[in-house]
Amino acid sequence: MKKMRTIFLSIVLVWVFAPIFAQDWKTQTEQADYIHRAIKQVTDVMVYDIYSPPVTSRTYAYVSVAAYETLIQDQGTYLSLAGQLHGLKPIPAPDQTRPYSPTLAAVHAILTTGKTFVISEEKIEAFEKNILAEIKAKGTPTDVFDHSIAYGKQVADHIIAWAREDQYKQTRSLPLYRVRNDAASWKPTPPAYIKAIEPNWNKLRTFVMDSAAQFKPVPPPAFSTDTNSVFYKDAYTVYRQVRNNSPEQLAIARFWDCNPFTMNVRGHVMYATKKISPNGHWMNITRLACKQANADAVQAAEAYACLAVTLADCFISCWDEKYRSSVIRPETYINQHIDPSWLPVLQTPPFPEYTSGHSVVSSGAAVMLTKLFGDNFAFADSSEVEFGLPVRHFASFRVAANEAAISRLYGGIHYMPAITNGQKEGFTIGEFFVGKLQTRKE
Repeated sequence: MKKMRTIFLSIVLVWVFAPIFAQDWKTQTEQADYIHRAIKQVTDVMVYDIYSPPVTSRTYAYVSVAAYETLIQDQGTYLSLAGQLHGLKPIPAPDQTRPYSPTLAAVHAILTTGKTFVISEEKIEAFEKNILAEIKAKGTPTDVFDHSIAYGKQVADHIIAWAREDQYKQTRSLPLYRVRNDAASWKPTPPAYIKAIEPNWNKLRTFVMDSAAQFKPVPPPAFSTDTNSVFYKDAYTVYRQVRNNSPEQLAIARFWDCNPFTMNVRGHVMYATKKISPNGHWMNITRLACKQANADAVQAAEAYACLAVTLADCFISCWDEKYRSSVIRPETYINQHIDPSWLPVLQTPPFPEYTSGHSVVSSGAAVMLTKLFGDNFAFADSSEVEFGLPVRHFASFRVAANEAAISRLYGGIHYMPAITNGQKEGFTIGEFFVGKLQTRKE
């Protein structure tokens, strides 16, 4: 009799708690950390492959939208970006008769999409193999796992098809930038004298902006070698600043360097130092903010997507102006007209000076992140720790953006008009995106 009662009790316990045990895999797998890790892997591979800032901005936009659109399919309060982003049609809906993991599907969508944008696909494949095995080991049922992977692939295919129509491929065959012989225009700079990066970037389809020139900044000061001219005085400001940088200003310049390809020269040996781009830095700030705010997987994907498309259009706008005005860099001008032995703190990037890319994208990013996380969101930025630089602390995203902008003066690679007008350009684009993008139902 006692044995029968024990068996009966065991049956009752299994019947009562089986649904709880069966659903436990959800609490362990529907975690934002998997989204963060997948985005970070795409970042690491782009650093390894040495992708330029404009190209990384395009990649982040597509992989982030893939994550967001996947994760909102079972949410009633989030709005699709289809119809809001140029050319994006509604994502295929999942088969609701079959259970699936939105987070697992999103991870697969991020990584599958990401592989189409990088050279080192095998690095993403190796990472994906491990992270999927980890998710499977959390007890994810086989049918759920398989359906999730299938749906993630379906979303990735949709996003990849959308990306193919953005004119990127066509710009690969357009004429390269021809260096002008006039004294005012940009020239390649030492030590590598790299050719102009992405001179046709303004031909890409924008994400939300009407056109690349929608937020065209005011023209730069007129070139002049007259010592009483505005241009000469702007150049002399850079010259004087670099000669008198404080230790804190040097630290700021190096923290926000974000040059994906710094060429080092040691005698007859040249080698490259790889770092994250400005996009990578702000995407990482987003990860840090999400963790600090305890954002769930959907909220994290929302933040990445909103930021990434803002950054992408900021780069299109900025690059449109760079190759329109083709302003000479401080290093070239100062060496020719002020001091032939002068060197900037940072290596001069291989594209025209006006406007400052970091000023534009950081300002746009600050506006979007402030909308998502609130003003006066203090945070510790550890983005550069893996590159040997200490953590910096900021009282808000705007404070961080202002520091990123002025770092270009401390680094000796931008004149003040490129910084201040770049900030205006970026803040305006950010406000435009905040007013246009809708991700939540009222």
